Amino acid sequence: MSQQAETPFPRLWEESENTPYISFMQMLKIKEVCAAHQPEHKMHCYQSAVSGLSYGFILVGLAHLVLHRKAQSSYGRHMAPSCPGRKVPARPAWFLQEIPALLIPLLLMFLMHESSAVGKHLLLKTFCLHYFQRTFVYALLTRGQPFPLSVMMAAAFFCSINGFLQAHYLLHCAHLDDAWLSGYPCKIGLLMFYTGMAINVHSDYILRNLRKPSEVVYKIPTGGLFQYVSGANYFGEIVEWFGYAVATWSLPTLSFAVFSLSFIGPRAHYHHRFYQEKFKEYPKSRKALIPFLL
Repeated sequence: MSQQAETPFPRLWEESENTPYISFMQMLKIKEVCAAHQPEHKMHCYQSAVSGLSYGFILVGLAHLVLHRKAQSSYGRHMAPSCPGRKVPARPAWFLQEIPALLIPLLLMFLMHESSAVGKHLLLKTFCLHYFQRTFVYALLTRGQPFPLSVMMAAAFFCSINGFLQAHYLLHCAHLDDAWLSGYPCKIGLLMFYTGMAINVHSDYILRNLRKPSEVVYKIPTGGLFQYVSGANYFGEIVEWFGYAVATWSLPTLSFAVFSLSFIGPRAHYHHRFYQEKFKEYPKSRKALIPFLL
């Protein structure tokens, strides 16, 4: 008797004298066996792209420090009254520029079945949490001035690129296991992140309630870390992102922290100078960004 060739699919049906039949349970078994032999849909880590974008963020951040030593980006209180170009109301501008940094990581998580569980955990509880708050809380409550359309588009472009970089790295490149979550770098980083986020959210609340909805005037902020620095909201966000970098311990997350420091750190300095020039009674002991130091 000739021996049948081996196959990964077991013989799951029985033959009667007339016709073969397959029971319902056997059909389910065949489906499971077929699924087990399908190729995995897994996104590979594009390490060269990750490294290139990371070093690019650092270089762009440092270039911004050099190019904006004498003037800040033209939006908010630093926007000239005769600023050319179309403007977008503050609420839709903040919403539209921030939401790509939330949607892109969520899409990558749901579309790709194979990803790092620890990376997903950290991504959701840090990066996505921040941008959820910025998109659906801060953007809908802000009372800021209209934005130049060009500034909004540039910010939306950056948030799109950065959302992809952070999500792709943590989901498909980071080598983090469950033990990492209980290690000191992760715990210290998360403590820094949530402390910074609390400072940032509380400082935004203070700024938002300095004036009535119809007012377009500037007042001296008080309370919270504003007792020590002019840019308490910026200080909180910088602490957030350096905590995020410590918790994940990687070049892409560090590059984002450096980029943030390079952009919003100088803005805190110009805010500080703005307050000093506008208010003679502005506290002389108050620093620009870092309490008691700078």
